[in-house]
Amino acid sequence: MDIKAHIIKEADGLFCQFGFKSVTMDDIAKHLGISKKTIYQHFKDKDELVNTLMTEKIANHKCEIQYQINNSANAVEEVLFTLQNVDSMLSTMNQKLFYDLQKYHTKAWLIFKEFKQHHISEAVYSNLQRGIHEGLYREELNIDIIAQLRLDQIDIIFGPHERYTKNRYNLANVIIEITKHFLHGICNEKGLALIKKYEKTTNKNYTHN
Repeated sequence: MDIKAHIIKEADGLFCQFGFKSVTMDDIAKHLGISKKTIYQHFKDKDELVNTLMTEKIANHKCEIQYQINNSANAVEEVLFTLQNVDSMLSTMNQKLFYDLQKYHTKAWLIFKEFKQHHISEAVYSNLQRGIHEGLYREELNIDIIAQLRLDQIDIIFGPHERYTKNRYNLANVIIEITKHFLHGICNEKGLALIKKYEKTTNKNYTHN
């Protein structure tokens, strides 16, 4: 791994743990054991580092979404696929991360917002169509409304959600619970049976107490 990629990777870990506002370039340099001058050879300022980091993370997420679509047997599994590694990815993530991103790094926030409004929106809409076609989701669903509802749920996930959790749960808890609620709401009996099947075969109920 070259030095630029190493800086991005380690900075990402610090940002996830402490938030964007709290972590300075000095903190990153100290954590890496290098001079701040070395970091500035690759990034003109913290904002450019965050923008680069967000661009790379979005590109990776796009690949992950496509992988989930291509490798899931059905629409229900596609949704549950997203929960497989959510604990390890988000359980230690600072809850103010996305608030900091929106307030202090506008360009990076717009990159994320565009990704949510277009790529995630298309994936949600496509999954709903797939589930109805496969006979797993209720056929009377209004896809336009339900897709927007799901995007609104994502806004809850990536916004201040203390009013829902009272600071007792992390982001992984919130995502799992909201996704379970959403999936149970759109599935018909056949789809609900599949959820139970996957929970049994994976020995996991996709909840985190």
